[in-house]
Amino acid sequence: MRNVNKFSIGIFDSGVGGTSIWKEINTLLPLENTIYLSDSKNAPYGDKSKQSIINLAIKNTEYLLKKNCKIIVVACNTATTNAIKILRENYDIPFIGIEPAIKPAALKTKTNIIGILATEGTLNSELFEKTSSSINQKIIRKEIIGKGLVELIEAGKLYSEEMTNLLSYYINPLIKAEVDCLVLGCTHYPYLIPQIRKLVGDRIQIIDSGEAVAKQTKAILEKYLLSNNHKEKKSHQFYINHDKKVLEILLSNNVTKIEILNDDF
Repeated sequence: MRNVNKFSIGIFDSGVGGTSIWKEINTLLPLENTIYLSDSKNAPYGDKSKQSIINLAIKNTEYLLKKNCKIIVVACNTATTNAIKILRENYDIPFIGIEPAIKPAALKTKTNIIGILATEGTLNSELFEKTSSSINQKIIRKEIIGKGLVELIEAGKLYSEEMTNLLSYYINPLIKAEVDCLVLGCTHYPYLIPQIRKLVGDRIQIIDSGEAVAKQTKAILEKYLLSNNHKEKKSHQFYINHDKKVLEILLSNNVTKIEILNDDF
């Protein structure tokens, strides 16, 4: 009889950005095996139609299920906000979603003005609007579509002059608007925190969802008695359908393998 508890946590994203979530999960749950799927060939998801995003999320889910994943983390804000309801309706496996941390920002703000940097697909989704409408209506939301940021990260241009200029273009209006909390609404964006911090100094709190997603993953594993308590060496497998160079740069040394998928995926 197979021990399901030893099966992997499956994680997928539109590219390498979801590794920011993987790192939080791996830190909190060091005994768990993981399989990460990077759909970099189709990045970014944020400018695609809702149906295209759903189709890609289903394709990614099917792949991870074939790898015997016991739970799936949708480490992509756009895929969560547009497709996770469909995934939960069609698959008999727990799904963990991720969406912009608007509620924590709403609790922390002192100026009642929060900034949200996210993709177009996330900001225009029904789930984002539902979450946004649930916070104190006195809070002003300054929403910025971070067009081009994901593409630069995927291309390995994290610290390029182009990235610096683009970030300044997006962040400066938020500084002028006197936001005191900035919500990062894309799993790629935590990799930009050092550069954002240079622009905003200490005047703005930067909030992302990584730690909260890891805690929710732990809670769901415990709820369904799926936690792995075996202490043998863990397996961390990464699959990507594009150049793996950026993935290698972002990851630590405890990766079991990185494999490039064939052109059909």
